[in-house]
Amino acid sequence: MRASSPAALLWALGWLLWGPGPSPFPSLRPPPSSSSSSSSSSLPAASAQAVWTAWLNVSWRLPGRNESFWSAGESGVFGQDSPLRRAEGALVAPDGLDACSPSANFSGAPPAAAAAPTPWLALIRRGGGCTFSEKIQAAARRGAAAAVIYNYAGGTGTDIQTMTHPGTGNTVAIMISYLKGKEILHRMESGFQVTMVIEVGKRHGSWMNNYSIFFVSVSFFIVTAATVGYFIFYSARRLRLARAQNRRQKRLKADAKKAIGRLQLRTLKQGDKETGPDADNCAVCIEVYKPNDVRRRGCGEESGGLTGLLVGTLDAVLDSTSKVAPFRILHQTPDSQVYWTIACGTNREEITAHWNWLEENVMKTLSVFDSNEDITSFVHGKIRGLIAEESKGSLIKEEDPERFREAHMKFGKCFGLAEQEKLVTYYSCSYWRGRVPCQGWLYLSTNFLSFYSFLLGAESKWGHVIILRFYFSELEKTSNVILTESIHVCSRGEDHYFSMFLHISETFLLMEQLALYAVRRLFDKETFEDDPVLCDPLQITKRGLENRAHSEQFCAFFRLPKEEILQEVHECFLWVPFSHYNTLGKMCVSENYVCFASQDGSLCCIIIPLREVIAVEVADPASKAITIAVRGQRAFRFSELRDFEHLTAKLRRKCQASTSPQHSAATEVASFPNADLLLDDREGPPMASHKDSSKTVSTEALMTVFHPQDAENLDSKMLKEKMKEQSWNILFIECGRGVGMFRTRKTRDLIVRGIPEVLRGELWLLFSGAVNDMAANPGYYAEVVERSLGTCTLATDEIERDLRRSLPEHPAFQSDTGISALRRVLTAYAYRNPKIGYCQAMNILTSVLLLYAKEEEAFWLLVAVCERMLPDYFNRRIIGALVDQAVFEDLIRDYLPQLTEHMTDMTFFSSVSLSWFLTLFISVLPIESAVNVVDCFFYDGIKAVLQLGLAVLDYNVDRLLTCKDDAEAVTVLNRFFDSVTNKDSPLPPAVQQASSGNEGKSPHPKVDITDLIRESNEVKATASNCWLSWDRSLCSSDTLISELRVVSQEVKISPSNLEELYELFKREHFLSCYWTLDAPALKHHDPSLPYLEQYHIDCQQFRILYHLLSPWADCTNRDSLALWTFRLVDENLDGLINFKEFASVLDVMYHGSFTHKLKLLFKLHIPPGEENKNNNNNNCSAGPSLSVLRQFLLSHPGKGKIDIQAYLKQWQDELLKKEENIKDLPRMDQSQFIQFSKTLYNLFHGDAEEELLYRAIATVTSLLLRMEEVGRKLQNPASLVEGQAPPVPDSGAEGGRRLQEGQSTSLPEGKVGAQRQSKVNHEWSFAFEQILASLLNEPVLVRFFERPVDVKAKLENAKATQLKARAQV
Repeated sequence: MRASSPAALLWALGWLLWGPGPSPFPSLRPPPSSSSSSSSSSLPAASAQAVWTAWLNVSWRLPGRNESFWSAGESGVFGQDSPLRRAEGALVAPDGLDACSPSANFSGAPPAAAAAPTPWLALIRRGGGCTFSEKIQAAARRGAAAAVIYNYAGGTGTDIQTMTHPGTGNTVAIMISYLKGKEILHRMESGFQVTMVIEVGKRHGSWMNNYSIFFVSVSFFIVTAATVGYFIFYSARRLRLARAQNRRQKRLKADAKKAIGRLQLRTLKQGDKETGPDADNCAVCIEVYKPNDVRRRGCGEESGGLTGLLVGTLDAVLDSTSKVAPFRILHQTPDSQVYWTIACGTNREEITAHWNWLEENVMKTLSVFDSNEDITSFVHGKIRGLIAEESKGSLIKEEDPERFREAHMKFGKCFGLAEQEKLVTYYSCSYWRGRVPCQGWLYLSTNFLSFYSFLLGAESKWGHVIILRFYFSELEKTSNVILTESIHVCSRGEDHYFSMFLHISETFLLMEQLALYAVRRLFDKETFEDDPVLCDPLQITKRGLENRAHSEQFCAFFRLPKEEILQEVHECFLWVPFSHYNTLGKMCVSENYVCFASQDGSLCCIIIPLREVIAVEVADPASKAITIAVRGQRAFRFSELRDFEHLTAKLRRKCQASTSPQHSAATEVASFPNADLLLDDREGPPMASHKDSSKTVSTEALMTVFHPQDAENLDSKMLKEKMKEQSWNILFIECGRGVGMFRTRKTRDLIVRGIPEVLRGELWLLFSGAVNDMAANPGYYAEVVERSLGTCTLATDEIERDLRRSLPEHPAFQSDTGISALRRVLTAYAYRNPKIGYCQAMNILTSVLLLYAKEEEAFWLLVAVCERMLPDYFNRRIIGALVDQAVFEDLIRDYLPQLTEHMTDMTFFSSVSLSWFLTLFISVLPIESAVNVVDCFFYDGIKAVLQLGLAVLDYNVDRLLTCKDDAEAVTVLNRFFDSVTNKDSPLPPAVQQASSGNEGKSPHPKVDITDLIRESNEVKATASNCWLSWDRSLCSSDTLISELRVVSQEVKISPSNLEELYELFKREHFLSCYWTLDAPALKHHDPSLPYLEQYHIDCQQFRILYHLLSPWADCTNRDSLALWTFRLVDENLDGLINFKEFASVLDVMYHGSFTHKLKLLFKLHIPPGEENKNNNNNNCSAGPSLSVLRQFLLSHPGKGKIDIQAYLKQWQDELLKKEENIKDLPRMDQSQFIQFSKTLYNLFHGDAEEELLYRAIATVTSLLLRMEEVGRKLQNPASLVEGQAPPVPDSGAEGGRRLQEGQSTSLPEGKVGAQRQSKVNHEWSFAFEQILASLLNEPVLVRFFERPVDVKAKLENAKATQLKARAQV
């Protein structure tokens, strides 16, 4: 007893702390039943508190049908008093479901008097006013082998509790969730025979042994004692400080009384001069504080001791809204104890600005009020009105604007980003620096991920973490031993981990959305231009992003138009008439559609267009069921809808609004009282096509025209084709036909086998969602065809060239019928979508569509493929295909690592697979096999192409591993594609000649396309983070190094510094694109260009980088130098420069010789550098002539005639251009030389040898002017008049400074007019050789220009200050 007393105490403490609840770690498979039985027999007394889960295998079958279904999972919990053993049998529900009466009747149970009674299990509902023991005993009396009790309907419906049921003997008792029980009950009520097998699952709670309880309890006591001790210490310190402050106030009060007592007191009366407006008086107000008032310190104030540090840390981590700002302006009504905060600030300057504004705008108005209460009301209303007015134009659009405003202000002050950077949301989390966590706040803005922490009095400068979202190369959720769940961000080779989120899934999805948004804004500009929300980053909010993500997933899953917005989601049951059971899933409601998907997404899926709905009725209020009736005498029944009445009324309004005039005229049924009778009627007509078509539009599929089926002469392949048709007709009878058909696993199985020829066009139209587009736009295609006929554009020229190349072996495209139909479809789409126009591979895809679909249907199929299923595939840049190829490379790394190790360059797979993605394997597979791939594509999307590509590589992996080069690997793949056949294809031999002609030459065994597709479906391919994957491929080190190698051959900057310089250049490009909506760099960004030519900067961005990187940035006229340098480098006059031009000019400043640097300065002061002599401000405009030329070049591209010969001549001149000779430089005139001298003086400011440099420049300037004077006298001695010599500065530094200020040192004032009159005749100028020779005579000048520059330090400083410099613009 003595030994067990401490253990019993610790066990009781552990019970209070953790309780008997089930473990959160579910088991995937149950242990064998024999081990479960042995465990129950040797169960110790302490394990009575443990929890055992139950593994349930539920199967159901409809009587009379040889088809069964089953589901298994660890979805039950054994009761506390239940034996742990296996039980099985048919499920039987009691009459009334509660079984509270001792004589409860189980009408479906087998008779207990039988010789060998059939085992059965009782399914009982919890509740009814009785205990678990009474329910279980009632079932046991009737002979039930076990009692299965399902929980209440409260909560999420998935809650399970542990039952206590003493006195039930050896009867097995388990509890399942409400949703699971209702699902089983619905199947039983539908006539299914439901059988359940109960296996013993895992035991949870045995890990809580005495040692662990002792350790955890001791730890708990230690932590509790430390916490209590800290708060006692903190409270004592506050009490001590309060008392000290009280004593200090008393002492100050006494001193103040003494001081006031010594003052001369005077009673002022009305009319005294001191009360006048011009009196100079000072009023001293002593504020009376309540006793023991404590003022909390702000984060920016000094605080001593460990306690102050801990308080500051808690303030930063908890971000309490009750914190008091260091400076405040309070308003107090006289005779009131309440203070109202009017303004607050973090420093004295800020609060002073607030006070000055109040004096100017508020205090002057207070004199008109009679009472203090009116003044208080006016001040309150004024301040609240200002806050409301500010909120209208602010970026704060969240549910809690006050709290979000505080976070937004803190975000701006902590990170110093531009005002255009919008904060989306923020989370409390931990950032891991190695193995040390830093608790703080994660801020997610439109373009950056930022983290701030304040721990123990020090800001973590990863507390000032700022990551540009475009640099995200990896974003994933991870878990390990230390971090159970964390978010991993990889940016520019650095790994960052964030954990301790309250809702990590929500945070991750939002981060992923923002990262993809940042990338797509640069590479998918067309999408952003069409979207008013995405086009303006300031309109992005957390709620808007979440709604957008849900709507995109909704449209992608159900193949709906992109304009559909998900409005409501309801969890409910759908009655499946052909299987006679209710399936659990979610109903999704948008403006024009009602959709349903079962829990696993593939068991059952339907789409109900509201245009097809004729009635919405409440079917059964007791089961919260509604019925939606559609045309074709079909109806859908949804039950267990929580707000079913409101949903019914809303759907009725939507149906009335969406009913078209032609439909309303033909529909006379306003209600549908007998909708339940239609649940078993599965007949439905095929989809009808529109009759409104132009005379030029073909109304038949080309396959029916050129290959009609002969019903009398049926060979073996045609018989198989008829069997396929019969299988689909049976499916149509069961699941319906048309848009509202049930899509089940059986549908997918039939698609894998191949769609029959006669149904292919109809089902392509259905599964792609093109049927909805065509129904919403009747007559659209005929109108577009009529408008597009006769147009002549670049797209139509390309279409004409490719018409004869589209399936040339097929007879349909050897005649004018097929060619004309193909021309009309492609031209109509180019007219509809001029941003895409026409792209190669569209002709191949469209020709296959025309074989099996009518012309208008083929057009809408092409619209669905190009604009919804494969966005950004068919354009000049084929970005969508590049993105999916990057995903394909990632999948190869995951599924075929041996192939990845063998291939030296992963770009081989991208080059080979490009045609696979663009043509859906049509260009590489025989036509009879390629159409089966198209079948799967229209049902599963791009996932089918990715899976098939992996299956092809996996099938040939052994042969590819033996290949020595890329050409041999391409040969292996081509031979494999030639060996792929479709043994069930009914196409005539004339079409299959291309594939059958190589049968004897192919060393590969024949592979059936159906078997290949089945194998590909086993690969679980996913396309998440596709844009990030593509960005990672673009930003790979190999690609960057290879591109930078080209530039490094022309500059002397080291490769490492050149890479850092490129990152700065690219980052400046991104910042301009993100913070300037109409940035020229964003408009001209083309990701299809080579890596170094994609990014450009304009003059303003160049000025920022010039200030950060130039060794001459300390010059007082650095803005003018930046402008002149930009004009000099911008040779094509487009207002933008690329990285190569940028690096070349910096290379001269860093590593150029004295001659090269001087030549650069010389060229800056002559056109085109200094185009306007008087334009020395920091305006980055390029002058009138450049502006006119740029407007001519950039406005209306493609209009007017282009002089090709001039461009060719310019190109030839650039190829033949040699190194510039100093003799070819023009001479520098008088005004340019004066500005050149000023620039040299400004360069020397602050240098250690500043005085010597000034003297040297003055000497050189004086020498040059005297040389010019002598030269002019020798050329024309009579031209110079006495007294009109050019001004010669003094040789000292003072004379040089006067020249720098633009003053004439030797010209008398009275002769200025005479000089101006003869300026034209006596203008003097200098050649570059003269200036160079003069400056070489001064060693101090040569030392200044040849002084080495620490490029690494410049780059590091620029990286640290780039964001701050950009935010100040």
